[in-house]
Formats: sequence, structure tokens, C-alpha cells
Amino acid sequence: MKGNSQKTILVTGGAGYIGSHMCVELLQTGHQVVVLDDLSNSNPKSLQAVERITQKTLTFVEGDIRDTRILTNLFETHNFSAVLHFAGLKAVGESVEHPVQYYDVNVNGTLKLVDAMAAAACKTLVFSSSATVYGIPEQMPISECSPTAAINPYGRSKLMVEEVLRDLYASDPTWRISLLRYFNPVGAHASGEIGEDPHDVPNNLMPFISQVAVGRRDQLNVFGDDYGTPDGTGVRDYIHVVDLAKGHLKALQHLADTPKLAIHNLGTGNGYSVMDAINAFERASGRKIPYQVVERRAGDAATSYADPRKANQELGWQAEYDLERMCADAWRWQSNYPNGFRD
Repeated sequence: MKGNSQKTILVTGGAGYIGSHMCVELLQTGHQVVVLDDLSNSNPKSLQAVERITQKTLTFVEGDIRDTRILTNLFETHNFSAVLHFAGLKAVGESVEHPVQYYDVNVNGTLKLVDAMAAAACKTLVFSSSATVYGIPEQMPISECSPTAAINPYGRSKLMVEEVLRDLYASDPTWRISLLRYFNPVGAHASGEIGEDPHDVPNNLMPFISQVAVGRRDQLNVFGDDYGTPDGTGVRDYIHVVDLAKGHLKALQHLADTPKLAIHNLGTGNGYSVMDAINAFERASGRKIPYQVVERRAGDAATSYADPRKANQELGWQAEYDLERMCADAWRWQSNYPNGFRD
């Protein structure tokens, strides 16, 4: 993966929010890209936008990560040097209501994927994990050595996949595996052509704020203002989605050196409160964000932010964009496409 030598990369879930930004970075660094996505929470227009941004083409295959026939055909057709695995379900609340579906897609889907990879002797994998594997942290900041204690089926499904991949590497140390634990991806590409486009009611703060600002929703619910934080609202580590995508490129380069299993947090190391995010978005959009304070949600931590030093030191990566830039880019995307890709 070093230099500009062109590689063919499979991006599962590549039409989604993070996956589409990843495709831009891969194409711009000279890689060939094949996307597998079932479009259950994404839109093929995102990939058309990726091609417009980069002035390059990619290959799109519509299909389910659990479909062994599709996977076998993909690996027989293409000589993949690596897989970036974003495909999965990702809503905490929905995972509580439909846990079996989450384990089937996230865990079983990954099992099918690594089987197909092994059969094709493609043993380089970057897995999209999550800071939810840490549960409610006892100490700040959260390092890779912090205890894992996921408290919902979504987080547990990510942790289960991590355990599967650890066991896979232990059984066959020729694998090159990166587990990237994201904090809170926000923002959009600077072009304003791709961004976060949830199909239903947004589960995360920033797209909800964006939809309030653009007039799609009346007001934001702030879940609790009585936490032990400077302004009483929950504090999170928000990371620009482009910074996140660039972290994956660094992870791929890191895996090129030697077979290994590596774990890295991807976050800024800064904590921003809900009110910080609202105020920054008001500045970016020039619009007032109406909100009401409601009861806390069960299982929400007061504060959660990363210790990103390991990624800084081992990957040579660090987040570049601050909250102001995250909000400005998110607003550019949302104002260009008030109804997302349905516009």
C-alpha cells in the first residue's frame, strides 16, 4: 500500500455516509474501488457524487454482505489487495428493539466476508468498529487499554466482531487486521456533494441539528441538562468524516509493513457539549436552532472523548478539522440538499 502503486480495494457499505467519503479518499490516492452495498440505509446517488468529486469511476455491486454467492463472485472477479468493512447496522435504539437482526448483519455478515477473503487469499482488513465498545467509561480520556463493556446490542455486535477478528489473527498470523474505534463522525465533504443522509429520523445529534436548521424538523430534543459537565449537557468527541476517512488510509499503510492486528481510536481528543454543537451550528448556518430539554436517555454517558495518541504515534494520523469546520461542511451539504439525496 506504499507509494502510489494502484490497488483494488473492496469497500463494503461504500454508498453510506462514511463509506462514500472513504471512496473519495481512495480514488484520489490512485486506488481502484469496488463498492458492495445493499442500499438499506444509503443511496446510489452518493456514489455518482463521489465520481463527480473525483472525476474517476468506481464499480458498484448492489448486494447483501451475508450473500455468499455475491461475495464469492466478487473475489473471483477482482484481485482485491484489501477490504474496508463498513457494511452494518448502526442505530443503538433499533439494536435494542431488533437485536437478532443486528447480530445477523453485523456479526454473521463479517463471518461470511472473512470466509470469502480467506478463500481468495485476501488477508488485509480494516474494520469499522466503534467507541460504543467501551460502554460507559470510568475514566477520561478513553484509550485503547480502557475496559470494553458494551451496553447495547449494537455495541456488543461490534465487540463480538473484534473478538472474532482477534481469534482469526491468533489462528493465522498472516492476516493484517486493523480495528478502528470511531468516536462521533460528523461533517461532510467540502464540495457539499456528499454528507450524512439518514433514511429515517436521525439517531445522531449533528444530522438532527442540520435538519432543524434547514426546516425539515421543528426542534431538537436535548437529552438532559443536569450532567456533571460545564453546561450540564452531554460531552462527546466529534470527528470530521474526512479526517476519519484519512485515518483509514493511514491504517492501510500501517498494515502494509508486516502482518499484525492493530487497534486504534479515531477521535480528536476534544470533548464538545450538545450546547457547543448547537452554538457552532448556529454560527455556521446563520440560523437559530430551536431546542427543548427532555429527560436523559438510559445508558448515555455524561462525557466521552478519545485519547488519540496511539493513532498519532503509530499511524502518523491526527484529526485536522475543528467543530467550526465540521458544522460549516455539514451545513453546506444540508443546504445544498435539504432532503438529502432525495432532492
